[in-house]
Amino acid sequence: MPLRTRFTEVFGVEHPVVQGGMQWVGRAELVAAVAEAGGLGFLTALTQPTPEALATEIGRCRELTDRAFGVNLTILPSIDPPPYDEYRQVIVESGIPVVETAGSNPEPHLPLFHEHGVKVLHKCTSVRHALKAERVGVDGVSIDGFECAGHPGEDDVPGLVLIPAATARLSIPVVASGGFADGRGLAAALALGADGINMGTRFMCTAEAPVHDRVKQAIVDADERTTDLIFRSLRNTARVARNGTSREVVRILDDGGSFDDVRDLVAGARGRTVFESGDLEAGIWSAGQCQGLIDDVPTVRELVHRIVAEAEEVLDRLRGSAVVVPA
Repeated sequence: MPLRTRFTEVFGVEHPVVQGGMQWVGRAELVAAVAEAGGLGFLTALTQPTPEALATEIGRCRELTDRAFGVNLTILPSIDPPPYDEYRQVIVESGIPVVETAGSNPEPHLPLFHEHGVKVLHKCTSVRHALKAERVGVDGVSIDGFECAGHPGEDDVPGLVLIPAATARLSIPVVASGGFADGRGLAAALALGADGINMGTRFMCTAEAPVHDRVKQAIVDADERTTDLIFRSLRNTARVARNGTSREVVRILDDGGSFDDVRDLVAGARGRTVFESGDLEAGIWSAGQCQGLIDDVPTVRELVHRIVAEAEEVLDRLRGSAVVVPA
């Protein structure tokens, strides 16, 4: 029995479960499996080296599912930026129904997307940014708590505070992100006012994720403490799995180093090597604190259906619970 929320209604999916964009991981195999399971999956546009390659990956995903899926487009400052206009054009020409934007202000991208009927879900790490995204016209926001993998922002506000603070002030659907891995989390997110959950680390640890088995096993073996926050001194904090490389990056920056001093250590190509080769020390790779809740590598279908069933069970139990007030 699907859980119906504003998110499922507005974005046209069966379950309020989202697989957001993940560099090197958001590929057709995983995204199609999420769509087939009734969730909303996002191909990661910039994992593809060119707009033409993105068009090919969209086609490959459509060969694997006839259900709707989206594309993540992360816009970040860069000396030599990718051809974002061309990626956007591929998205609309391919008939993609939903885009997940992240990084910079989504406003410049909204006219083209909305002109072609594309709904936009914008990823935020603070209430103020979520409110601005609502003002400029996005259709929903994904709000990232401090527990998340990747970039949690600089406010260090965990989801238990950030989610209700956001949902109390927003009128558009809100997807809770950061720290979610099971049905208890989905039930908690709904209780906090969210309309669904976004998961990255949990989806990395599924049979269909295009990630080496040694990486998946490392996530299973890790606990909630086994991450590092890098780039703190650069005001560009990122949460990554703890390894020798991440510890070296933290040490260099804590000793007053600059980005140039760690550039080679944090190169994206090295992180890609981790996922492809299974060499856990080859580079840095994103992982959230929810890895402490992950103890298996199910199929995506098993995972999504288990999460929804567990959330329903939790919500039913709470509805039937008697509240005992001490005398």
